[in-house]
Amino acid sequence: MAADDGDPTKFAAISSSSSPLLSKPSTSALDSPRRSSDPESDPTQFLQISYNFGPRPFKDVAFLLLFDLFVFSTFGFGVFSVFHRNTDYGDSSSFSYDLASTSCLKVSTFTRFSNSYWSDPVFEKDLIWTLVVTLILSAPFCFLVLLLLKHYTKQIVYACLPLFVLFPIFFNVYWFVACTLSSSCSDALPLAYRVLLLVFVFLIVGVIVWIIVANWHRIELTIQIIGVASDALSKNLKLFVVLPLLILGLVVYYAPIVVFLVFARFNGEFVPREVDGDEYVCEWKEDSWVPAYYALAIITMIWSLAVMVEMQVYVISGAIAQWYFSKEDSMPKKCIRSSLRNAFGQSFGTICLSGILVGVVRVVRAIVDNAREENPQGIVNFALRCCANALLGAFDYLNKFTINFAAITGESYCTSAKMTYELLRRNLLSAVFVETVSTRILTGIVFVLSAAYAVATWAVLRGVSSLGVDSYLVAILAWLLLTVVLAFFVHVLDNVIDTIYVCYAIDRDKGDVCKQEVHEVYVHLPISRSTRSALIPNALNA
Repeated sequence: MAADDGDPTKFAAISSSSSPLLSKPSTSALDSPRRSSDPESDPTQFLQISYNFGPRPFKDVAFLLLFDLFVFSTFGFGVFSVFHRNTDYGDSSSFSYDLASTSCLKVSTFTRFSNSYWSDPVFEKDLIWTLVVTLILSAPFCFLVLLLLKHYTKQIVYACLPLFVLFPIFFNVYWFVACTLSSSCSDALPLAYRVLLLVFVFLIVGVIVWIIVANWHRIELTIQIIGVASDALSKNLKLFVVLPLLILGLVVYYAPIVVFLVFARFNGEFVPREVDGDEYVCEWKEDSWVPAYYALAIITMIWSLAVMVEMQVYVISGAIAQWYFSKEDSMPKKCIRSSLRNAFGQSFGTICLSGILVGVVRVVRAIVDNAREENPQGIVNFALRCCANALLGAFDYLNKFTINFAAITGESYCTSAKMTYELLRRNLLSAVFVETVSTRILTGIVFVLSAAYAVATWAVLRGVSSLGVDSYLVAILAWLLLTVVLAFFVHVLDNVIDTIYVCYAIDRDKGDVCKQEVHEVYVHLPISRSTRSALIPNALNA
C-alpha cells in the first residue's frame, strides 16, 4: 500500500477523476496532474472563479443593438401610425360606391349608437374592496411567510404536508354536495358528470400522495435548503421592492405599444368590393405595412417580457452572490444597486441574448404542444416532436444556470454557459437538478395558505355582505390574486436556491468555504456521476 500511495501515476489518475475538495490543497501537486491529463480542455475552466466586484466590460453588444433596433422601430412606426391614421375607420355607413370614379366616397351621414350596460353595484363594490385589501395584505403576508420559513421551516413544512391532501379532498367533497343540493347546479351538471369530476379530482389527490411518499426521504434535505435560501433572501429584502418595480416598468413600457397597436388598425382606407354582379360595397382595407408592424410589435413585446424575467434572475443572482462571497461579519453596501447597474449596463446584451433564446424556446414548445393536440397521429409528426423536445431539453440543460453565472462573473452568455457546464462537471454536480422537491413543497405551501385565505374571505363576505352565491366568485378571485403574489415569492426563492448552488460549486472548485452553513446543507445534494463518487473518499484518504 505504501508503494501504491507513492506512485505518482496512480495519484495523478485519482486526482484527475475526482472533484475539487472543500478544503484547499496545501500543495500544487493536485492541480498539475489534473491539467496535464486533459490537454484539450479549455484553460478558462481552471480559472479562479469568484464574484467580479470590479469594472466589467460590455458583453454581447450585437444583441443589445438588435434589441434596441426592435424597440426603436416599434415605437417609431407606432408614432407614425398615430399621425397617419384614418379618422373614418369604423364608419363604413358614411361611404358609398361611386360608379363614375369607381371608388368609395364619403357621404354625409349621422349615426347614433346607444348601449346599455347592466351592472351590479353591490357585487362590484365588494369585489373591488376584497381585491384591494388582498393586494395590500399580500406584501406583509409574503414577509410573514419568509420569516416563518427562515426560523420555523421544519414546522411549516410538516404542518402543511397533510393539508396538501386534506384541502383538495375537502373542496372536492364540498362542491359535490353543494352542487347536488342545488337544483340549478344539478340541472346544469348531471349526476354522471359530477361523479366523473369527483373521481378525477380524487385521482389527482392520489398522485399528490404518491409524490409525497416517493420523496419522503428528501423532505429533511428540502427543509434545510429552503431554510438556507430564506435566510439569504432575508438579507436582501430590498429585492421585494426592486423586482415589482421592474414588473411595473414593463407595464408602463407596454402601454404605448398597446396604444400603437390600436392606432395601427386605423391606417387604411375604404375600397369597393364586388358582391353580386354589378353590386359593390365599401369595406375597410388596412395598409400593407400594418400586418408587418403587428408582427414587429408582438415580437418586441415577447422579447421584452423575456428580457424582464431574465433581468430579475440576474439582479437576484448578483445580490445573493455578493452576500455569499462577503465576510460573515460584513454585508456589501448597495449590492442590489450594483447588480441593477450591471444588468442595465455591461450585461444588458447578455440578458437580451438570453431573453430571445428563452422566448424562442417557449414559442417553439407551445407550437409543438399545439401540434400534438391537433394532429397526434403519424410517425413523422412523432419523430419531429421527439427531435424538438430533445433540442428544447438540451437548451434547458445548458441554460439552467447561465444567467446566474453571468451575474456573478460578468462573462458573455456563451462563455457563461460553457464555464457553468464545466464548473458543475468538474465538481460532479448536476446541471439540471438542484432540489426539485423544494419547488413542489413551496408550491404546496402557497396553495394551502391562499386556500385558507380564500375560505376566510368567503366567511367574512357571508357575514358582512349580501352577495349570496356571488361570494364564492369573489373568494375565488381573491384566492387567484394571492396565489399570483405568492407564486412570485416562490419564483424569487427558487432563483435564490439556484444562485446559492452555483456559488457552492464555485467554492468547491476553489477548495474554499465562504458560507459554512450552506456547505453543510448542499453537500448532501446528489452528484451527477454516482459511479465516480467512490473516488472522492479514496482521494481524501490519499
